[in-house]
Amino acid sequence: MYQTVTALYFSPTGNTRKSVEAMAKAITPQIQSVDLTALKPVEPHTFSAQDLVIFGAPVYGGRIPAVARQRFLNFQGQGTPCLVAVTYGNRDFDDALLELAELAASQGFVVKGAAALVGRHTYGEIQTQRPDEADLQMDQAFARKAIENDEGKTISIPGNHPYKDGGAGGSFRPLTSEKCVKCGLCVKQCPVGAIGEDCKTIQECCIACFRCIRNCPTGAKNMKEPNYQAFAVSFTQRLQQRKENQYFL
Repeated sequence: MYQTVTALYFSPTGNTRKSVEAMAKAITPQIQSVDLTALKPVEPHTFSAQDLVIFGAPVYGGRIPAVARQRFLNFQGQGTPCLVAVTYGNRDFDDALLELAELAASQGFVVKGAAALVGRHTYGEIQTQRPDEADLQMDQAFARKAIENDEGKTISIPGNHPYKDGGAGGSFRPLTSEKCVKCGLCVKQCPVGAIGEDCKTIQECCIACFRCIRNCPTGAKNMKEPNYQAFAVSFTQRLQQRKENQYFL
């Protein structure tokens, strides 16, 4: 049906990647996966009207991450059908989904469906097993239905103009314990190059995505800091009630 089906995502901790790749594989098992998370040169690319692209990003303070937005701008469509998806940690997606849909449209893509998906929150212990298998099955069903939408159909996506302030990431800064073996994985994988070559120094450009904490092979990266831990407990309690995914067609 399509020449190529591409999952195009910014996904520091993997939630978004799981969901958009599940959507793509619902259309064809032969997908292209473009990970825009790590700090590296992005090769500009133009998709044709015979391709399908699935854009995905997490929600940071009600917006898509500013760094993700800049990387998405390297991709152009030519009336290219697309799906857009944002993942959020059980609080709210605010203006992020509308922002991503409008960004895609401004780049020459035609939005055929939009999804706001719940995943594990970066902070605290919130929806830690999501997206689960049921979530991914719903994502796939959404993708199959979305591609059947007529080209001219208007999709109503919640959000506001102007968009709320957000997208910069959190203010927390990961710590590094004596377990660090200076393997350099955190340095290599940091989305904004915020970690020094000593694997310990954290620059102010850090977006507090906690990718380094999730991926550290020795558990050296951590947030064992009283103020954060107190926040995490109260935040977890506040967001403990499960929310469901929302799909817009």
